[in-house]
Amino acid sequence: AELDLQRSVQAVLRELSAQAPALQSNQGMWRWSLHKKVERDPGKSPVLVRILLRELEKAESEDLRHIIIPLLHTLMYVLTKATGITEELYQRTYAFCTRLLTLPTPYCTVALDCAIRLKTETAVPGTLYQRMVIAEQNLTNELYPYQERVFLFVDPELVSASVCSALLLEIEAAQVTPEACMRHVVSHALQAALGEACHAGALHRKLQASSRRVLEHYFHAVVAAVEQMASEASPSRAGHLERLEEIYCSLLGPAATRGRCSGDPLQDRPPNIPLPSPYITFHLWTDQEQLWKELVLFLRPRSQLRLSADLEALDLQGLGPDRDLARVSMLSTDSGIERDLPVGVDELPAPGSPETERAGLQRKGGIKKRMWPPDFLIPSSWDGPLGLHRRTGRPSGDGELLPGVSRLHTARVLVLGDDRMLGRLAQAYHRLRKRETQKFCLTPRLSLQFYYIPVLAPEEPSASRQPELGELAAFLGRADPWYESTVNTLCPAIHKLAQMPPCLDTSRTVDPFILDVITYYVRMGTQPIYFQIYTVKMFSDLSQDPTEDIFLTELKVKIQDSKIPREGFSPRRRGVAEGPGAELSMCYQKALLSHRPQEVTVNLRATGLVLKAIPASETEVSGFPHCPPTAAPVMDHTCLNVSVTEVVKSSNLAGRSFSTVTNTFRTSNIQIQSQEQKLLTLSLDKDSRRTFRDVVRFEVGPCPEPRSRAQKSKTSWLSLQGQKEMEMAKAKPKSLLMPINTFSGIVQ
Repeated sequence: AELDLQRSVQAVLRELSAQAPALQSNQGMWRWSLHKKVERDPGKSPVLVRILLRELEKAESEDLRHIIIPLLHTLMYVLTKATGITEELYQRTYAFCTRLLTLPTPYCTVALDCAIRLKTETAVPGTLYQRMVIAEQNLTNELYPYQERVFLFVDPELVSASVCSALLLEIEAAQVTPEACMRHVVSHALQAALGEACHAGALHRKLQASSRRVLEHYFHAVVAAVEQMASEASPSRAGHLERLEEIYCSLLGPAATRGRCSGDPLQDRPPNIPLPSPYITFHLWTDQEQLWKELVLFLRPRSQLRLSADLEALDLQGLGPDRDLARVSMLSTDSGIERDLPVGVDELPAPGSPETERAGLQRKGGIKKRMWPPDFLIPSSWDGPLGLHRRTGRPSGDGELLPGVSRLHTARVLVLGDDRMLGRLAQAYHRLRKRETQKFCLTPRLSLQFYYIPVLAPEEPSASRQPELGELAAFLGRADPWYESTVNTLCPAIHKLAQMPPCLDTSRTVDPFILDVITYYVRMGTQPIYFQIYTVKMFSDLSQDPTEDIFLTELKVKIQDSKIPREGFSPRRRGVAEGPGAELSMCYQKALLSHRPQEVTVNLRATGLVLKAIPASETEVSGFPHCPPTAAPVMDHTCLNVSVTEVVKSSNLAGRSFSTVTNTFRTSNIQIQSQEQKLLTLSLDKDSRRTFRDVVRFEVGPCPEPRSRAQKSKTSWLSLQGQKEMEMAKAKPKSLLMPINTFSGIVQ
C-alpha cells in the first residue's frame, strides 16, 4: 500500500516538474486519484501523511519551492478528512509550517494559514472537518454560526446547453441530506478523538438507526464539546477525549464497552466517512442584477421579510449615506483642563475589554472628531490583500467591520466560461460595489470570494480563438503552477462529460471527477490575485456627457470605414495624405517603475489598437521611434499594454505607399481622439454584445473605488481646511481591484 501511494505522489511531482510530457494527457488526474485511494481506504491516511511530509522536508532541504505549496495543500486536504492521525504527525506538520514563515510570500502566507488551522486540530482532532461540514452544509448551530455557499454561474450564450445540463446533473447527484451530514460529523469527531477505542461499526449502525431528534441531540453535543474546547486558550487533548468518551458511552450504551474488547476486524472495518461536497447552487446568468439578488437572498432568505436587527440598526447610528454627514466633528463640553475631569476618568480599562478595543487613540478636550470606519464606508477588505492573522477556523476573509456585526456568511462565486464571462463578472462586481455605497446591506455580513474555471468552446480552433478567449486563465496558470495543473486542465474533461449519455442508474456509484476538482478548488483556493478594473468614457459628441463602462481584460479599437459628416469637426488639414486608418491624437501616462508622472502626447495615423490589461507570457515593449520604451515589470498586471497598428508612409519611384508597424507600450491611463471624420468602434472584453460604435473620443483609466455621498461630503469639507495637499492625497480614490482566488497567489 505504501509503495502504491509513493508512486502516486511521485507522479504528482513529475507533473509539477514538467519532466514527463507523456503525463500531460493525465494532468489533474494524479492528485484526484491520490485522494480517492485514501477515501476508499481511510486506513491509508497516516501512511500518505508520512509520505507527503517526507517529500515536503526533502523539498525544503533541496530548495525545491515550486512543489511546496501543492504538496502542502494536498497534505492539509488529507488531514482535514482523516481520522487516526497521531499527535507526532500533527506536530511535525506544524513545525514544518512554522519554518516556512521565514520564506517570502506566498509561501509564508499559505504556511501561516495552515499553521493556524493545525494548532487547533492538534489539540482538538476533528475540528477542521466539523467546521467545514457545518459551514458548507448550512447546519444550524449557535456555537459555530458560520455559513458558506458556492454560487456556480454560467452564461448560456457562452457555454453550451449540454455542458450546463451535465454539470447540473452531477451537482444534484452529489447533494446529501442534513441528517447524513450530522451522522458524518458525529462519527468523524468520535473516531478522530477516540481512535482505536471507538467501535466504528457499532457507531455507524447506531447512528443509522437513530431518529432525527436523537441525531440532532448528539450532533449538538459533539459540536459543543469540540467548539468549547477549541475556543479555550490552552485546549487540553486529554480533556477533549474525556468529554467525547462520555458522549460515546451515552450513545452506544453497553455496546461501547463490549466494542473495546471484542469484534472481528474484518467484519468491523471502519466505514468510510466521506467529506460531503459543499452546497452548490447552479445559475444561468441572464440578468445583470442576478449576482446582487442571489447574494441578498443568501443573507436574507425569502422566509424573512425584514433585515436582521443588527443590519437595521445601522441606519439608526447616523452612518447612513442619506444623512447629512458634511459636519464631521462635534463640540466637546469639557474644558480640556485635567483638574476639571471627573474622578476616575484617567483610569484605563482592563486590557482586552470592549472599552479598550473601542478606545483607539483619543485626546482630552478640544474638538472630538467623529470616527469614520474606513471598512464601512470603503469596504476595502473586498479588494485588498487579506490579512495574515485570521481567527482560527473561521472562513477566510472574516472579521468585524462594525462592532457587533460579524461576517457569518461566505459567498464563493464560481464562474465558468472564457474572458467574456469574466468581463460580465467585473461588470456585476462594479455594479454591486456602487450599490453598496447607497445601501449597506452586504458589506457588514458577507465575505465575497471569486473563483474561475475556464471553459472554452471545443469547436473553435485551438491555435487561433482559444488563446484569445483564455488569456486570463493562461495568466493564472503562469502565476500559480498548481492552478495550471488542477484547474486549467478541467476544460477537456467538462466537454467529455457533456458528450456522455446521462446515467439514470442511481444504484451504481460513480466518482464525480469534475465536481471533486471544483470542491477541492473552492476549499483550498484561498489566495487571491487582484486584477485592475478599468473604466472607459466614450464620447459620441464632444458637447455631451460621455457613456461610461468598465472592462477587465481587453479594449479593442477599430476605425470605421464610413465617413459621417458631423458638426464640430474641423476639415482635414492640408498635407495629410489619404491612406488607410485615421489620424489619431493620443495622450497617455507612461508606466514607470518609479511611478513618477510622465505624460506623452503623440499624433499618428493608425488602423486600430488594442489595450490589454493581461500581459502575455513574454511581453516585449517597443515604444514609438521618438519615445523611449517604458520600464514596467513583465508580470505587472496593473497597467495597460497598448498595441498600436501605425500606418507608415513611404515614397519611391512608383509613388507613395503605405505599410503598417505595431508599436507597444505600457500606460496607466490614456486618451485617444480621432482627428478626422472617421469614427471609432470599441469592443470591450472581446464580447460582441458590448460593442460601441460612432465614438469620437475615449478615455481609459483605472476604475476608482465607488464612494458614497458621505465620503464625498467628508472630502469636500476637509479640502476647505489647511494642509490641502495632504488631504487631497488622502482623498484620492483607490482603484477598484477584482480578486480571483488561486491556490498560492502569484509565485515569483
